[in-house]
Amino acid sequence: MADSRGQWHRHIQRVRYAECDQMGVVYHGNYMDWFEIGRTELIRSHGLPYSDIEARGLLLPLIDLQAKFAKPARYDDVVAIYTRLAEFTHVQVSFESEIRRVEASCLGSSSSASVGVVEPDGELLVSGATRHVWVDRSFKPVRLDKLAPDVYAVLTEAAGVS
Repeated sequence: MADSRGQWHRHIQRVRYAECDQMGVVYHGNYMDWFEIGRTELIRSHGLPYSDIEARGLLLPLIDLQAKFAKPARYDDVVAIYTRLAEFTHVQVSFESEIRRVEASCLGSSSSASVGVVEPDGELLVSGATRHVWVDRSFKPVRLDKLAPDVYAVLTEAAGVS
């Protein structure tokens, strides 16, 4: 898998009560949901909603997940989900993610969702990575460049590969 780290995409949201335990701390499994939000919003920011990919019969199941917890997010915090395409081949794709606590003023600003962020800002809470494989509806691995060259081109652009 070639290293082709793309630019960071940022998506900002407020921690909801339902995402927390009784202590007001975000339950660890919710960070994985946030990683998924980051991936789908990154792809969407390049003009390709994930629903369009699935409509073509392409699926992207998770095959590896890594997470490192530094500090907890808490109820009502404003967090930035930073995501970038880390590596990809014709069959697999990997994303890096960082969840960071940011100032409340970031929420609702015109820059709350943006691509091309040079470096993530805010207090690092969780960092991680996910790896996925392209499959068809029968879960048979497929070559993305052959089956959906336009989708492959979008990923190439997102990765900053020329």
